[in-house]
Amino acid sequence: MDQNYCLNCSEETFKNYCANCGQKTDTHRIKIKHFLLHDVLHGVWHLEKGILFTIKETFVRPGQAALDYIGGKRIRYYNVFYLCLLVIGLNILLTHTFHEIHPKTIREASSKDFDLTGFLSKYLKIAMLSTVPVLAINAKLIFRKLKLNIAEHFIVSGLSLLGMLILSLLFVTMSFINTFKIPQFIGVLYIISFFMILFFPVWSYYDATKKAYRFPGFLWRIILFYVLFLLELMAILMTVIFIMSDSKSIYVNL
Repeated sequence: MDQNYCLNCSEETFKNYCANCGQKTDTHRIKIKHFLLHDVLHGVWHLEKGILFTIKETFVRPGQAALDYIGGKRIRYYNVFYLCLLVIGLNILLTHTFHEIHPKTIREASSKDFDLTGFLSKYLKIAMLSTVPVLAINAKLIFRKLKLNIAEHFIVSGLSLLGMLILSLLFVTMSFINTFKIPQFIGVLYIISFFMILFFPVWSYYDATKKAYRFPGFLWRIILFYVLFLLELMAILMTVIFIMSDSKSIYVNL
């Protein structure tokens, strides 16, 4: 049997991967051809495959995909929360670009006493990611038959957030196009995309719990889930508005 030593940690190796650090044992000298064909293209392709597979699963079977991930089937998935941050960044970029092209909405927002849009734009990552623990805690309390711990519920709610964020790209685009008052169906798509975002967690949690609850049992639980979420969301928004408006009045008085 051939005997090699890992170039990363110097551990003695006998197979394709180092048992100590996990690096491949066929590590090679970097050359232009191999660098372009393997390191760059191969790396990008596998990155894209992971992202595209995760996005597909998010819409086709979000609940079951989350349960698969929790159960250990993780190699094909891209990190959900990294992908959420990536899509949030795309949302910010898209919104900023549209506002640059059509700045009327910014002027209208800036004329108000409290610019909630400006606040959310500034703290969008925190605002969106903060919905994950809220959804997870509610699901932990309501969907007990899933028998998941709170960290595992974070995965289910994370995939729900990812779906809502991707749909919000469509919503922002339709919102921008709708300002030009062109094709009537754009306004319809704008409304449809809004409700798809609002009710995407219904699909996520139905898919996750369909083997644990009959439909009537799921129905009253998801209604309770939304009532709790909306109450919590209103409380958070009112707190933010109060803090921001109070700090603004203090600034004016000074």
